[in-house]
Amino acid sequence: MIQLTTSELEAGLAHIGDAPLDQGTLELIVRRPAVDQREVIEVGELDPEKGLIGDSWIDRSSRSTPDGSPHPLMQLNVMNARAISLIAGEPERWSLAGDQLYLDLDLSHENLPAGARLAIGDAVIEVTEPPHRGCQKFSSRFGQDALRFVNSEVGRALRLRGLNARVVVAATIRRGDVVTKLPIAVTTV
Repeated sequence: MIQLTTSELEAGLAHIGDAPLDQGTLELIVRRPAVDQREVIEVGELDPEKGLIGDSWIDRSSRSTPDGSPHPLMQLNVMNARAISLIAGEPERWSLAGDQLYLDLDLSHENLPAGARLAIGDAVIEVTEPPHRGCQKFSSRFGQDALRFVNSEVGRALRLRGLNARVVVAATIRRGDVVTKLPIAVTTV
């Protein structure tokens, strides 16, 4: 299994930084039917209550909720397709990261603050506040340098490990769907 060095990973930052800001593409959909299981699918259903239909998020307990129920703000894990391509290499290895949606879109905090919404086909998801960090599983699959890279100051700002989101509008999504950053609603008091 190829694991890139820090300097090799840093050399790919410019390409990641060239990801589209406002309109990109849904490159991959991955359903996780159970822990450490992955199903790459061409078509998926997003639901505000269940997340990605067939994914085990709804059945997983969370240490972040008082009652251990699935965390509603961590329904979906979304990763930048350029980042995972750099880190994992071959597309067949992307799903090892454990995210459900891989987008060719700038996922940085600057471009997509918490509350930002994305249309994926007819579905709408909302970026949520809880951070998505690299963990020991990520390290074992992609190496210590990759873990340090995504968790570095730059990696966190660019959200190289990805972001958490929740489903706002249910719909069918398809690999290749256009992903559009929606205008942030302005509220007045």
